Amino acid sequence: MKIRKAVLFDERTPTNVYIYENKKEEYIVVAIPDLEWSFLIRYEEETETLKARLVSSLAKAAPKEHIEMLANKLLYWAREM
Repeated sequence: MKIRKAVLFDERTPTNVYIYENKKEEYIVVAIPDLEWSFLIRYEEETETLKARLVSSLAKAAPKEHIEMLANKLLYWAREM
């Protein structure tokens, strides 16, 4: 599991983002406890479809002005696993 920091609410307070990879079952779970949000990423999912699902899911939990930036960060972090 990896822990990353993302700015969600104000410019000074970072929020922990937890990223867990299960190589055997070929998926990644991303969780942001401060938002009470988590997301499952399957290895075979295409990037554009994944980004659309991610933005849609984040829209229910994160501040609207940070959704696009956060989605891009999460995709980058998930790919580096």
